[in-house]
Amino acid sequence: MVDVLEYSSGHTDPGGAAIRRDLDALSITKLSVGPMDNNAYLLVCRATNEALLVDAAAEPDRLADLVGAGDERPELRHLVTTHRHADHWQALGAIAGMFETRQIAHPLDAGELPIPMDELVEHGDVVRFGEIELEVVHLRGHTPGSIALVYRDAGRPHIITGDSLFPGGVGRTRSPEDFRRLMDDVEERVFDRLPDETWFYPGHGDDSTLGAQRPHLAQWRERGW
Repeated sequence: MVDVLEYSSGHTDPGGAAIRRDLDALSITKLSVGPMDNNAYLLVCRATNEALLVDAAAEPDRLADLVGAGDERPELRHLVTTHRHADHWQALGAIAGMFETRQIAHPLDAGELPIPMDELVEHGDVVRFGEIELEVVHLRGHTPGSIALVYRDAGRPHIITGDSLFPGGVGRTRSPEDFRRLMDDVEERVFDRLPDETWFYPGHGDDSTLGAQRPHLAQWRERGW
């Protein structure tokens, strides 16, 4: 079984324990998997025990252990893939087969995923599971169809950003045009719409808040990557 510790700094280690944050209506559990320190996020509606997994990146057995066993384990029904890069979907087929989930991604990236998607989502759409609603934010640049997911907890939003936003900068891009597009989307669709206390959860490494990163936006744009 995967050990689950209380959420504190947002740091996890590859092969180490998961960390869980319990909000009023939602729990968010973060686990690092695979050789590239990919973050997978298990979201559970606390009212219904229905679950959604973001990025079945690697190590399907550990991800299955994270969901758990027995009558009290959450019912995993949905898999969201934030973007098409292979390090984010190595366990997608296995987890989909184990749990008979509904697969969700943006149409611009869905064609390069290893199994068919059941639901294609665009900017502004809502993904629902249990009593939870997640707003889809399309962030163009790291890949054409990268998405983030916003949960608006009472007083403090939470956003899972995939590889589009990290502490210290936006995700890798392949051209100056893609970089400008990603910076524009991150500023206009994330920083301009969400408050400083918003906690964000990236596809690799540690978490942060928008407030901690906001003073550096101009520096990121000038730096150009």
